[in-house]
Amino acid sequence: METKETLAVLFDFDGVIMDTETQYTVFWDEQGRKYLNRGHYGKSIKGQTLKQIYEKDFPGMPDIQELISRDLGNFEENMSYEYIPGIEAFIASLRANGVKMAVVTSSTTKKMKNVYHAHPKFAGLFDEILTAERFSRSKPDPDCFLLGMKLFGSKPEHTFVFEDSFHGLQAGRASGAITIGLATTNSREAIAGKADHIIDDFTEMTYERLLTMM
Repeated sequence: METKETLAVLFDFDGVIMDTETQYTVFWDEQGRKYLNRGHYGKSIKGQTLKQIYEKDFPGMPDIQELISRDLGNFEENMSYEYIPGIEAFIASLRANGVKMAVVTSSTTKKMKNVYHAHPKFAGLFDEILTAERFSRSKPDPDCFLLGMKLFGSKPEHTFVFEDSFHGLQAGRASGAITIGLATTNSREAIAGKADHIIDDFTEMTYERLLTMM
């Protein structure tokens, strides 16, 4: 399917571009045990921003919030930033065909600097990298994806959102974009009905296949 309209692809970061979610689960499980006496806490906060986590589970605990923020910063500096299988080849395919691309993440600029340190060419792969500082309302609000469309001049029906978390998928759908769920953080069964298409990773994704999903 050929189109002369501007095509845009908006990627979440954690669990979509980089295989970091299992590492975050380890970190947040520890915080849940230490401060909330809760097991398997990491799974319960997937897709939430730090602000959302603090407001929901650590309200009125500024000292604990400060400790967690400090430890999280140290943790992210030492994380392993490995690409989700197939994503590099998929990005190259999109670039070769003139597709506009952005990272749209709830991560901060400070966290992303760790990524650039691990992968010096990362920022150059995309036309825009939209971090938490760029929008006032976080996922599941669609503001971040609507901003991406505005910057690229793309219509929702010609914009693809790749997400893994429930909040991210909800935001993608709310933006009107074609939403593709990755079964990296949650199972296919868990995200069924929450995305227009579901994939396991990017090993079979190409520009040509993307067009068939419109």
